[in-house]
Amino acid sequence: MKICIGGFQHETNTFAPSPATWDDFARGGGWPPLQRGADLFDGVAGINLPITGFVDAMRARRDQLVPTAWAAASPSAHVTRDAYERIAAMIVGDIAAARPDAVYLDLHGAMVTEHLDDGEGELLARIRAVTGPRVPIVASLDLHANVTARMIANADAFVAYRTYPHVDMADTGAAAAALLERMLRDGAPRPAMAHVRIPFLIPLVSQCTMLEPLASLYASLPAREGSGVWSVSFTPGFPAADFPECGPVAIAVADTRDAAERAARQLAHDVAAIERDFVLEVLSPEAGVQRALRTAAAGATRPTVIADAQDNPGAGGDSNTTGMLRALLDARAPRASLGLMADPEVARAAHAAGVGATLTLPLGGKSKVPGDAPLEAPWVVERLSDGRLVGTGPFYRGARMQLGPCACLRIGGVRVIVSCEKPQLADQEMYRFIGIEPTAEAILVNKSSVHFRADFAPIAEEILVCKAPGPMLADPAEFPWQRLGPDTRFIRMGR
Repeated sequence: MKICIGGFQHETNTFAPSPATWDDFARGGGWPPLQRGADLFDGVAGINLPITGFVDAMRARRDQLVPTAWAAASPSAHVTRDAYERIAAMIVGDIAAARPDAVYLDLHGAMVTEHLDDGEGELLARIRAVTGPRVPIVASLDLHANVTARMIANADAFVAYRTYPHVDMADTGAAAAALLERMLRDGAPRPAMAHVRIPFLIPLVSQCTMLEPLASLYASLPAREGSGVWSVSFTPGFPAADFPECGPVAIAVADTRDAAERAARQLAHDVAAIERDFVLEVLSPEAGVQRALRTAAAGATRPTVIADAQDNPGAGGDSNTTGMLRALLDARAPRASLGLMADPEVARAAHAAGVGATLTLPLGGKSKVPGDAPLEAPWVVERLSDGRLVGTGPFYRGARMQLGPCACLRIGGVRVIVSCEKPQLADQEMYRFIGIEPTAEAILVNKSSVHFRADFAPIAEEILVCKAPGPMLADPAEFPWQRLGPDTRFIRMGR
């Protein structure tokens, strides 16, 4: 059989300062750049990505995998019309030309464009228009997908990640392959898919599956499958997309419509029962740094890791706000490092000045977030790097990053890694590549919400979540919503 494969990944924060342009997808940043045709196989090989897991799982079959295009850009504000239409045209055009027996797509599920609320729903509708109703379309989804009715209507099956940090991305691609194989068996019935929307927004920092309440909920999913239920998925949603279908969704794929609806309703009921358990402690930058200093003074031998959660570039931040850095400097914190501060101008100036030079330049603070501003101080250029590294942790495993010219700058005991690109700090190698050993620090400030936990929890004395000014608010109730569904509730974070 001829199976077309492709992918289009973007998580859209409609409140974020910077859009996702064609160049952002072409470069890729922390993920592979745009891949087209046969180059796709080598471009994603060995990386923790759904499409990689799908390809690896399907190698045992004798089917022909026909690559279309795969593209991803760091989460940000809306995908530009130009970028969306160019990439969608590649995927849809290649599928139309191939006339496949089946289609697999590696999607995120929370894409909003300059001209479309529902980027994935539109893409799936265009694909369905060229394949016709009989060709199975299966897609893997990010755990943070805002699944829409149009997405459900134009696909046969979805399967979503079950971990946040997303250590199971490749595994989810393999699960999608298993669903598609089941559909392609001789005489196999086409399954039904159902979804149930849950009327409250779950803060991103509370969606970690290493913590309760979601640890237990996701552990229960395998037992919900079987007896005619092919697959169940729960997507807590991406709570920063201002459109009516933003929010959590329970999904089920089953032999019959009734079975799918029952499974989805039961999962949604169980999520609703734990609504109050999503409240999480969130600290101010000053309180977080002081707590970390007390932990170190008490004799801790491992670092306190602080999430600079509101400037998470994995959720639309530009990775350049200065609130946490100011708190470290004001406290004169010893053995403290922050990463990454995306500021190409300062990174290139450090390379021009050389190791040992002192630069007094405004650093960061360029995203125009209220309460944030550039930080001008005399920085010593301690180390330089070309920004090339390979991820070694569970989340970024195998990712070949190209961060552009990077510099490690220092004032006293505080170091900051300045880069040109802005992937979230979720891998210990993102400190080591420029000479900082994370296990030797007393404080690590990571511009990330949750993904860092996969690689940093094993080395952390304690993990704290702080809310310095930034575009990805830890408490979704604080966003200036205009278009949410009228019945949507908010879970207010702990103080």
